[in-house]
Amino acid sequence: MIKRHFLMALLTMVTSASYAQMLPYQNPSLSAEQRAADLCSRLTIDEKARLMMNGSPAIKRLGIPAFEWWSEALHGIGRNGYSTVFPQCIGMASSFDDDLLYRIYCATSDEGRAKHTAMRRRGDSPKRYQGLSFWTPNINIFRDPRWGRGQETYGEDPFMNARMGLAVVRGLQGESPNSESSNGKYRKLLACAKHYAVHSGPEKTRHFFNIEHLSPRDLWETYLPAFKTLVQEGDVQEVMCAYQRFEGDPCCGSNRLLQQILRQEWGFRGLVVSDCGAIDDFWKEGHHEVSPDSAAAAAKAVIAGTDVECGRTYHSLASAVRRGDLSMEQVDVSVRRLLKLRFELGDFDPDELVSWTSIPESCIASAEHKALARQMARESMVLLKNNGILPLKSSDKKLMLMGPNAADSVQLWGIYFGQPTHTVTMLEGIEARTGKLPFNEACSITDMTVSEKTIGEQTAAADGSTTLNIIEGKKHENTITEIIESARDAETIIFIGGISPNLEREEARKAIAPGFDKGDRTSIELPQVQRNILKALHDAGKRVILVCCSGSAVALSPENDYCDAIIEAWYAGEQGGHALADILFGDYNPSGKLPVTFYKDDSQLPSFDDYSMQNRTYRFFRGEPLYPFGYGLSYTTFSLGKPSYSDGKVSLTVKNTGKVDGTEIVQVYLHKDGDSEGPVKTLRGYQRVSLKAGESSIVTIPLPRERFEWWDATTNTMRVVPGSYTVMTGSSSADKDLKSVKVILK
Repeated sequence: MIKRHFLMALLTMVTSASYAQMLPYQNPSLSAEQRAADLCSRLTIDEKARLMMNGSPAIKRLGIPAFEWWSEALHGIGRNGYSTVFPQCIGMASSFDDDLLYRIYCATSDEGRAKHTAMRRRGDSPKRYQGLSFWTPNINIFRDPRWGRGQETYGEDPFMNARMGLAVVRGLQGESPNSESSNGKYRKLLACAKHYAVHSGPEKTRHFFNIEHLSPRDLWETYLPAFKTLVQEGDVQEVMCAYQRFEGDPCCGSNRLLQQILRQEWGFRGLVVSDCGAIDDFWKEGHHEVSPDSAAAAAKAVIAGTDVECGRTYHSLASAVRRGDLSMEQVDVSVRRLLKLRFELGDFDPDELVSWTSIPESCIASAEHKALARQMARESMVLLKNNGILPLKSSDKKLMLMGPNAADSVQLWGIYFGQPTHTVTMLEGIEARTGKLPFNEACSITDMTVSEKTIGEQTAAADGSTTLNIIEGKKHENTITEIIESARDAETIIFIGGISPNLEREEARKAIAPGFDKGDRTSIELPQVQRNILKALHDAGKRVILVCCSGSAVALSPENDYCDAIIEAWYAGEQGGHALADILFGDYNPSGKLPVTFYKDDSQLPSFDDYSMQNRTYRFFRGEPLYPFGYGLSYTTFSLGKPSYSDGKVSLTVKNTGKVDGTEIVQVYLHKDGDSEGPVKTLRGYQRVSLKAGESSIVTIPLPRERFEWWDATTNTMRVVPGSYTVMTGSSSADKDLKSVKVILK
């Protein structure tokens, strides 16, 4: 023991002596702020400009390694080789399971760190998608189901986006340095709250669109709360500014958004990064055109507070400083911010000092992570209708599979995906449970054409991303008669349809088909070709189970009338096929709830480019939806008692009144009495409750005073406003599913 203490003391003396010989920015014993300030003082303006772009090259004279700010981890590590592909975010929101979501992003960050460490130890420099800065979560409000990127979010409710966003940030960043749950003084990764602010389509107009005449109430009550929560409670270290203009200024050049609100009012001390090409929009013809040239655009963005650009306009920063558009001191503010974060990641320090580098490569696409993907896919699927046909019985022999998404592995990946080591298609997952079944693709997403498909070689691009090549074979155009004939011997048809991430996604310029327009949707109806087939199957006397794969709400009014069961499966990730089979055959009792409203048809939607919240989402919609926010069925039934409120908590009794074990998701909504212009109701709490058949439990959900924050028209702010409130608890947002208690807040 004495010898060990002597050696440790000697090592400390040697280390201290070594540190004394270093320049301050090279010394790991100094704070990240001290090191950043020292290194910034040694840089030229040209070097500073290079550091302020997403692909930051090495600066050899100072020993600064290359750094890449742009990496993706929307639902697993994306575009960087093999990884675990979890369900798309909108599906994970259906779980209402913050704890599982946190564990998934811990797994994701493990894979991201392990990949980066392996790359670094090979002596390589990070290329795009290979860094430690991940541009997720997307916490924009999914205000309109036609928005193609809505699938990246956690739904249409501000509270849910905030709560799930916190789980993502904490899982990715490894909590804050020096906190009880962290791993030393270094951050695991960097997370990024995007797209700030007031962004949710349309995609094709985002480079020139101006959001004006938005009420202060909509801004503060709907569009900003999740960002505020992630800044003040989640310690998120990056915020990405959006493309569009807000009140005349591009978001990445908005002093009001980036300085007044984000930094001054909320106290954000992290880094602001632009969306890719957003600064180009300042000056390019046909875009925002608020700046005369690239140098002026770069200056405007930096002065407003955009520290790192994804793009190339910051190449003009040195010219902007030399001609006086901005000062060196203004540039230094951004440089110190970005260097501080790089020091906190351990980017300049040896691996033995950064404990996160001990995460092994064996975690990547591991069995443990695949199990998480399967569990989340189970929890994400929502049973929308069931006339008793589900769960299927092992004795059900005359089954047939049909539909364009049944054998499609790529649709399961959603968008911004990684490359799974293996994808379990819906067809594969079901047949693993049943053995070989008759199968007919029947149609494509939007027409009657089908083709033989084979999987080609995986190719890697220069940026490190990978592509799985799908080879289209001979095409054939089916007829309804042929489809019905193919199902002659079947009694039950499992039709796996819906839409596709090839058609709803970010600014997909070539995605033009009936109901779709360059990544967004022009109609939320199920494509007519599928609607016709489902009706024909029903008319032929078949029992029909519709599995709808989508990243957004689909209008299913006719299908609700003639399908025997409907499951919303979203884009379910690499284990989606196993998860669907688990639910179809009763190995898992569905518990998912909708994080968005499913409207009856297109007529219930306001104008797509109107950002007012009037008559949008369950919070303001005055009509009757097909399936309400928070809705989802189970193979058992539950009764929920009347709530009581005391000491900042809501309590109620929940009983499983059915014959099988199951999980109910108890939801807590709030309304301020007498406020006719505010939300009809708004989510302020939820909790998963698992009960055995016949079991009951008293459930207590926190509803502290701060969750009564409401719009105060007298001060134009969100604050805790004294008065009378109605607290509602239930199994969905529908009035018939809720019971209430009055609360007087003093």
